[in-house]
Amino acid sequence: MGLLSRTVSTVLPRLNGTQGRGRLAVLIYHSVRSAEDPFRSKVPDRAMFDWQMSVLAEYMNPLPLSEALERLYRNDLPERAVSVTFDDGYADNLTQALPVLQRYKVPATVFVTTGVLEGGILWNDVVLEALRRSPERELDLSEFGLARYALNGVDSRLQAIREIISTIKRWPSAQRDAVITHLQSISTGMPTDLMLTHAQLRELHAAGVAVGGHTLSHPILAAADETTAQREIAANRDELTSLLGEAPRLFAYPNGVNGVDFNGAHQSMVEASGYEAALATDWGVCSAQSNRWALPRFTPWDRDPLRFLTRLLQIYRQPL
Repeated sequence: MGLLSRTVSTVLPRLNGTQGRGRLAVLIYHSVRSAEDPFRSKVPDRAMFDWQMSVLAEYMNPLPLSEALERLYRNDLPERAVSVTFDDGYADNLTQALPVLQRYKVPATVFVTTGVLEGGILWNDVVLEALRRSPERELDLSEFGLARYALNGVDSRLQAIREIISTIKRWPSAQRDAVITHLQSISTGMPTDLMLTHAQLRELHAAGVAVGGHTLSHPILAAADETTAQREIAANRDELTSLLGEAPRLFAYPNGVNGVDFNGAHQSMVEASGYEAALATDWGVCSAQSNRWALPRFTPWDRDPLRFLTRLLQIYRQPL
């Protein structure tokens, strides 16, 4: 990186007109793999996550998310403020991500879906792992209103995974669960260690990683009835409070597109549950004018450190 990166980090905010502006970039991660995985190509491996955190530590101002939001609303943010978050509660947040975060002294917040701790698995991971492991050359899901999928190589399996997940993501939970139950019934060796155990979550928290709420079972809240949505939000917070001995301060909506995956009613539920703010997945950065109950976040995507830094600095032009 060196001189060019230092120049970019100094000059680009001036050119963008963002220098001195009170804006906060919140990065979304889910998992950090020990090595590259063709079935999780969008998930950084540890080496990639390492250089990303080194960029944040050298050229940005990483802050704990709760502190960053407090400073945002009192107009006290440093330039190039950034916070790191993880969604869902994957075990590799502890085993792979934490050592890197500690190395570069980058704070982080993990938003946890409590219903999949202790050996559980998220429905999208069932799809991925079932199709990764299937010995068959074809998968017929036509009885569920889906299609017949070729499984004759990595590329065709990845295409099938993408199509199935995108199709059933916003289905009513009972309809989607029927597909997931079927995939589990025809699969062998489904992993039981993808998500954190209770002990691992406590270890992560004890190491200084903040923990936030992310519902009990990761539903699309807009597809759930009011009673279910309230329970998903409030009971998740109660479980985390019991596990950690303190109530989480922040919440992240599953999937997280404002107006599609959650709405104003869910924002009110989150506020009534005792949270201080909530995070969405709408693309942009936070400003003092941002809705505290639908704060924007985005996922890092560049595979080159200089492009990663440049695009990260560019996003400060897009407050929501």
